[in-house]
Amino acid sequence: MNHVVLTACIVEASALRYTPAGIPALDVRLEHESQVEEAGHARQVKASVKAIALGALAERLVQLSLGQEFRFTGFISSPRNSKQIVFHIQDFQNIS
Repeated sequence: MNHVVLTACIVEASALRYTPAGIPALDVRLEHESQVEEAGHARQVKASVKAIALGALAERLVQLSLGQEFRFTGFISSPRNSKQIVFHIQDFQNIS
């Protein structure tokens, strides 16, 4: 199963663009920070993730302010000919 839930802030957002099929697309960079327990020890986790939203979701995301924290759900994939992962956002909720 490829299902990701991530609490993060949008720290960068490109201009809204359209795919060749005319679907709205928004590229963003998300930053996550938390503390988790691993092997019995507390660990600080910081991550920066490249993400994309498509369709009506992209149109909603482009209206948000940078720095606000949300709970994002979606899946990860790798673009063709790339080893980097991209988080495909399928939904988000305001958590403040």
